[in-house]
Amino acid sequence: MAYFDKVNRIGYEGKQSQNPLAFKHYNPDEIVLGKTMEEHLRFAVAYWHTLTGGGADPFGAPTAVRPWDRFTGMDLAKARVEAAFEFFEKIRAPYFCFHDRDIAPEGETLAETNRNLDAIVSMIKEHMQSTGVKLLWNTANMFTHPRYVHGAATSCSADVFAYAAAQVKKGLEVAVELGAENYVFWGGREGYESLLNTDMELELDNLARFLHMAVDYAKEIGFQGQFLIEPKPKEPTKHQYDFDCATTIAFLQKYGLQDHFKLNIEANHATLAGHTFEHELRVARIHGMLGSIDANQGDLLLGWDTDEFPTDLYSVTLAMYEILKNGGLGSGGVNFDAKVRRGSFEPEDLFLAHIAGMDTFARGLKVAARLIEDRFFENILDERYESFRSGIGLDIVSGKANFRTLEAYAHSLGEIRTRSGRLEHIRARLNEYLFEG
Repeated sequence: MAYFDKVNRIGYEGKQSQNPLAFKHYNPDEIVLGKTMEEHLRFAVAYWHTLTGGGADPFGAPTAVRPWDRFTGMDLAKARVEAAFEFFEKIRAPYFCFHDRDIAPEGETLAETNRNLDAIVSMIKEHMQSTGVKLLWNTANMFTHPRYVHGAATSCSADVFAYAAAQVKKGLEVAVELGAENYVFWGGREGYESLLNTDMELELDNLARFLHMAVDYAKEIGFQGQFLIEPKPKEPTKHQYDFDCATTIAFLQKYGLQDHFKLNIEANHATLAGHTFEHELRVARIHGMLGSIDANQGDLLLGWDTDEFPTDLYSVTLAMYEILKNGGLGSGGVNFDAKVRRGSFEPEDLFLAHIAGMDTFARGLKVAARLIEDRFFENILDERYESFRSGIGLDIVSGKANFRTLEAYAHSLGEIRTRSGRLEHIRARLNEYLFEG
């Protein structure tokens, strides 16, 4: 049956179109810097927000009107698969992402849970083969069930650690079965509420042991995808161990995991960490760790992870600049880890929201491409750091200088003059690129 019978396949109609159910900027076949938009952006739909999200919040019940919600249990899980692939095809998303518990309900035992998962995975595989839609990444939900109240790999209970290992083992097997291009580790409850009852060193050591086991098992079963870690500073714990990109990279380097993992970076998580999205992307990029992104945005007036659809062209443009400078996202992509607002409860709102996000990223891609073609930022940096390309500056960056030679040079200096950064002018020029887009 059709779950979105009022919506046809979304097409590109250009920026003059008045059709709300059409792309104004996202043309999958348009060539930008030698690649199609579809190749650059590698859009993915988040199963959890799109298919299972109901619009509930701490103050109110679900509001979402979803045609599949008349079902329950495994019938509901199967209906969601049918609805999901109808949505993927109509929105023209080449990829999707899911947590294990998004697609199939837990049973009374691990064995029953895995049987439920197997049945739905088999159904998903058939739809992937018939539609050509691919799995960008899957992951394990190790934060919802009460067993994970104290964490999963960082739990104070060895039994919980073992259960989490079994869950990820199954997740990796599913990744192989469905041809996932990546596998994500998000430490939803890998953190602490207070140091008063926390052995931080043991928990971090155990987290590293867990990830090394995952690396070993992936090799054993022939998983070829990229492992990704998703940083987040807080929520649901007060302090999470993968706080931001810098913290996560330091952890990976300390435990010898840096060659096995890259980062999946979410815009709203960057906000919660007190960073901009582009800052986190830059940190990951210069360390060779930028793997994939979760596309959304937060609200600076609200202190939690609001997961809004990304429509901030300024932020998205700077994000796409970092991605293009990275040479793309490789096996990663642009996953819309975003949910419609509670008041946007009709099924068609799912399409309108994704269109808004996809068009914003398409515009951001084109603006970022022009910035790169014009060497906008490169010219600014070349001028600002000109002193390091000759003389004493070249001695510094080439390793020729030392404290003695620098002291001698400093004694020869008269008045030291610096240049204005002209940041306001740079922002005005950047706005011109955005307005012209």
